Order: sequence, then structure tokens, then C-alpha cells
Amino acid sequence: MVSASSLSHISLSLSSSPFLHKPKFHYPTKNNLHFNPKLVSFSTTRKIYATSSHVMNPSPSKTHSAVPTTVDVDLGDRSYPIYIGSGLLDQPHLLQRHVHGRRVLVVTNTTVAPLYLDKVVHALTTENQNVSVESVILPDGEQYKDMDTLMKVFHKAIESRLDRRSTFVALGGGVIGDMCGFAAASFLRGINFIQIPTTVMAQVDSSVGGKTGINHRLGKNLIGAFYQPQCVLIDTDTLNTLPERELASGFAEVIKYGLIRDAEFFEWQEKNMHALMARDPNALAYAIKRSCENKAEVVSLDEKESGLRATLNLGHTFGHAIETGVGYGQWLHGEAVAAGTVMAVDMSYRLGWIDDSIVKRVGDILKQAKLPTSPPETVTIDTFKSVMAVDKKVADGLLRLILLKGPLGNCVFTGDYDRKTLDDTLRAFCKS
Repeated sequence: MVSASSLSHISLSLSSSPFLHKPKFHYPTKNNLHFNPKLVSFSTTRKIYATSSHVMNPSPSKTHSAVPTTVDVDLGDRSYPIYIGSGLLDQPHLLQRHVHGRRVLVVTNTTVAPLYLDKVVHALTTENQNVSVESVILPDGEQYKDMDTLMKVFHKAIESRLDRRSTFVALGGGVIGDMCGFAAASFLRGINFIQIPTTVMAQVDSSVGGKTGINHRLGKNLIGAFYQPQCVLIDTDTLNTLPERELASGFAEVIKYGLIRDAEFFEWQEKNMHALMARDPNALAYAIKRSCENKAEVVSLDEKESGLRATLNLGHTFGHAIETGVGYGQWLHGEAVAAGTVMAVDMSYRLGWIDDSIVKRVGDILKQAKLPTSPPETVTIDTFKSVMAVDKKVADGLLRLILLKGPLGNCVFTGDYDRKTLDDTLRAFCKS
């Protein structure tokens, strides 16, 4: 289990970097994918229809000419691209084509700003001197994802006299992306914004799909809006500065996609988790791309979470209760989701909806990713029940859960389960 004491920054020495000894990893050949080991990005474009703490200094700027992978989120006139690749912050045209007016506000935090703020400002302004860029630097951490911190963004925007043609840019992890997106949805009743996620968690999940918001002391993400960005720019080089704990946290969401809808991807992860943990750049790029394709497809089919999109929250109802119960920021989001996923899988097994082999495989891959497989002892049954009672999945007084059902890669969003089974799962993992 990951303790709160491990919140301190983790520093990686370049001299002992895992990149110097790349493990072997395997790519599926079903779709005739070919990879050039000298390139991190891929020169392909695929359109999907229905189908934060950084501690190392980033490497010196390089000139990158590779065409990024592009995954499109298909939402009609609100469709947008997700650009994925190495060195994308050194390709100014990718950002500049999505800035509509002349005023930009970059929203970032105290950890990311020293690493990437200057690079982003340069990308926005190089050979584009008519654009002026302001920035607001927020404190770093889930505990600051609240109304008081959000007001700092509004204050800076008003003080800078931004107008409706201005653009907000979210530079950071999921907390920054969620708050910047909510601010963009609310400021002058909605302005343009761009996502530049710098953590695995944000790159594979929170930056895509338009969910924005802040936390309340009674529950996570209860205040917010659906509001889509103009683009998502994922520069995989930003992961070079990500500490091990944040890296692992993001893999909880990667694992989720395999469990709920992409069995082949889950099997790939089982073979390649060691490569992902060792930060192999090709493995990371492939995992990000495949995760974004899955997220884009679901969002295209169910933008406002009326049914299908809810399945993306496997483990989240339990996980949000953990985050709220221990205090925001004590456990990373992915750590709480990992423990919550184990609880959802346990409940699915108790209902007879999956066999024990899936239970074992989930536990094994989460352990490989160095993620917790049970909640902290301080979160009691009563805590779970009280927090889950105000979860967004409660409708007409009935708690609906995302559970696995059938073979790997299938799940359901349902309130049709034996209530005693939920109690049995809570008793198995928590003190009364």
C-alpha cells in the first residue's frame, strides 16, 4: 500500500535512468503497426467515430520534425484533435492554429511552471508577436482543487482584461486541467481553451472528453461542467520529469481501458508493464495513443455521460470515497482508483459475474504497477457509505456502480445488484 509519507518528491538520476537499458516490449501486430525505434511519435492519423509533481529538469530543447499521431474526438462542430508525440512543444504551429484571439492566459502550478511555462509561452508567441500571454501560477495539489483557488484564475483573467476571443491554456496535470477547463466554461459564459497535460493521468484520461470541475469537502468533482477544449497537445517528453509515484498513478487509468472495453490492450499491458514502468518512450507513446483512442470513441458516443461513458469510471466510486475519506491530496487519484478497482472487481466476483482468473490478473497487474490493492485502514465502512451516498452515480436514491461482467473487456453500469454483496465487499476491505 502507498502511504501518505511517500508524498515527498522522488528524484531520478539521469546517470541511472532506465532509458539507458530499455527492456524488450511487444506490440500487437493485428493492425500491422510498424514502429521506428528512433521515433517516439508516429506519422499516422486515425479518426475515431464509434469504434503533478515534476522534479527533474527537462532535457534541452531539440528540433523535432516528426508528424504527431492525431486522434480526433468526433463531436460534430465541436470536434477536436489530440496530438501525441515527442517534442510537440517545439512545434509552435500546433498550438497557434488553435488560438483564436490575441490574448492568452496560461494556467499552471508552482511545480510545472519552472519546467515548461517559458517553453509554452515561446511556442505561443514565436513568429506570432501579435499574441500576448499572461500566466497564473496556482499551488500544486488536489487539496487546492477548490473554489478559492479557482477564483485566482478569474481574478487574473479580469485583471488582464481578457475578452471573449481570449484563450485559456491548461499546463499541468489533472487538477490544473479540470480547474482551467471549468474557468474557461464559466468566464464570460465560455471562452476557448487548450489542454497541455503533463502527467500520464492527465494525458490518458482527464484532459480528453471535456469533464471539468472542482471538489467539495463532501465529494470529489461535484461542481463543474462539460466543456470541450479546442485541442489536446500531449508532448510525451514532459513525462521525463514525472516522479515514479505520479507515473504509476496514471497507469491505473490505462489499466482501466483494458478491463472495461479493450481486452487486447490489457493483454499487451500484462506483457509490457515492465517497459511502461521503465519509461520506455515507445511503450509509453503506444499506451497513451491506445488509451486516447478508447476515450475518444466513448466520448464521441456519449458526451454527457448518459450511459456508456459512465463505464469509464470503473473503480472511481470507491476511489472517490477513499480520496474524500483520507483528505484530498493524501492519496493520488490513480492510487485511490486502483484500490477502488480491486473493490469493484471483488464485488463483480461475489455476484458471480466474472471468474477468479480476472480477479487474479487485476491484482497482479496493479502490483506490477506498484499501485495499492486495498484502501487505507482509516477509511471505514461508514465513511464509504456516507461519501458514496452523495456520489454523482446516485439517482433516485439508488447508487449505480460500474462492475465487470462476462469475459475480460466487458462491464456494466447498473444499480441492479444484491445490496448485501456491496456490504460484503466493504466488510472484506474495511473496518466497521
